[in-house]
Amino acid sequence: MNNFVPSKMFFTKGVGRHKEYLQSFEMALRDAGIAEFNLVSVSSIFPPNCKRVSREDGKKLLNPGQVVFTVMARQATNEPNRLICSSIGLAQPSDPNHYGYLSEHHSFGEKEQKAGDYAEDLAATMLATTLGLEFDSSAAWDEREQVYKSSGKIFKTTNITQSAEGHKDGLWTTVVSAAVFAPEQN
Repeated sequence: MNNFVPSKMFFTKGVGRHKEYLQSFEMALRDAGIAEFNLVSVSSIFPPNCKRVSREDGKKLLNPGQVVFTVMARQATNEPNRLICSSIGLAQPSDPNHYGYLSEHHSFGEKEQKAGDYAEDLAATMLATTLGLEFDSSAAWDEREQVYKSSGKIFKTTNITQSAEGHKDGLWTTVVSAAVFAPEQN
C-alpha cells in the first residue's frame, strides 16, 4: 500500500444552478474548477509539512479523471431566496511537522462572515485541544482566537466560504467549498 500524504493543498469554491439537483452540484463543481476529477471525501486532517498553493498552481499537479482527495462542504436548496452557505476552516500549527485541522460547515440562513468564522473556530478548537491548550470554550471566537495565537502553538487560521440565495424561480442552487489535496510531482 502506498503511503500517500499530500504535500500540497488548495482552496476553491463555487455556485451552481439548475432544474436538477445533481446537475446543480455539477455546475458548482465546474464553477469551483474541480468537476473533472474523481473526488473522494476525507476527514479533517491538514497533513504535516503540507503547503497551501493557489488553485491555479494546485490544478497543474492534477490530471482529468484522477482520484483526488478533498475535504468538502456543500449545501443546496430549491427554495426561492433561501440563503445557503458552505465553508471550510483551516487551523495550521506553528510547528510544520505537526498536523493541523480542516473543518466543514454547511448552513442555512448564515452570511459568509458568520459561517466562515464558525468553520475557522471549529478547526482551531480541534487543533487547540490536540495541542493541550487550555481555553474557555464558552468565550467568543475572537477571544479564543487570541488565546490560540498568543500560545505560539497555532500559526494561522483561515477559511474559504461560499454563499448564495436560492434561485427566484425555484431552480436548485448548490454551493461548495473545498480543500483539495495534491501529491508532489516527481
